[in-house]
Amino acid sequence: MTGLAWIVVPTYNEAANLGPLVRGVRESAPDAMILVVDDDSPDGTGALAEQLAAADPHVEVLHRPGKAGLGLAYVNGFAHALRSGAGYVVEMDADLSHDPRDLPRLLAAAEAGADLVLGSRYVAGGGVEDWDLLRRVLSRGGCRYARSVLGVGVRDLTGGFKCFRADTLREIDFETVRSEGYAFQVELTYRALARGLRVEEVPITFRDRSAGDSKMSARIALEAIWLVPALRIARRRDGLPEAPGSGEPGTLPIPEA
Repeated sequence: MTGLAWIVVPTYNEAANLGPLVRGVRESAPDAMILVVDDDSPDGTGALAEQLAAADPHVEVLHRPGKAGLGLAYVNGFAHALRSGAGYVVEMDADLSHDPRDLPRLLAAAEAGADLVLGSRYVAGGGVEDWDLLRRVLSRGGCRYARSVLGVGVRDLTGGFKCFRADTLREIDFETVRSEGYAFQVELTYRALARGLRVEEVPITFRDRSAGDSKMSARIALEAIWLVPALRIARRRDGLPEAPGSGEPGTLPIPEA
């Protein structure tokens, strides 16, 4: 692989999950760097991350003074990784919903030429576990809504397991993204598609957290509802081309469900 991979993991009260996550990443991607971006977790996650970093040179910690949002945590983490010479940058949840054993497949797709690789729940071979019917319906509906409004073929626009080439992050001007949660994930992928970059989806199985509390909120969900059409309106206002739809350059052709 050309260029070191950095795994960026935002944390807030994830002390129960951080050790197993770091062990899993080290086993699956032993050459990768792990960057924990902690928001002054009151449960001691930041202190635990420092202990892990002291014991392993492949782990680093970026401390923030308090909760400032998932999107900005990733922006700060991306910037740190790029300054440190990353060739690939991976987004990954701290709660073990994303299986570290999937990392080699995401990294391999990026190495093979994809500009952005999405760990996708909604392509053949992907799925979710431990979700009730309501959550499944809301997630599927949110993805269909975003795909329809933006006119793109990517199936899993709201997922948070992604691998970027370093040049991709620079090209999509990641430091100007200020949205959160689902909206942040949609915006990053849409920016890549709108620039004609190669976006591929790799099937993953998403598992619900077994420890700790979810950070999802009604505010984050509502932000996604208004931001999705705003992204398309902004492109038209600025006279920029639309992002390609399914089967056109910049996105992997995906069959309809």
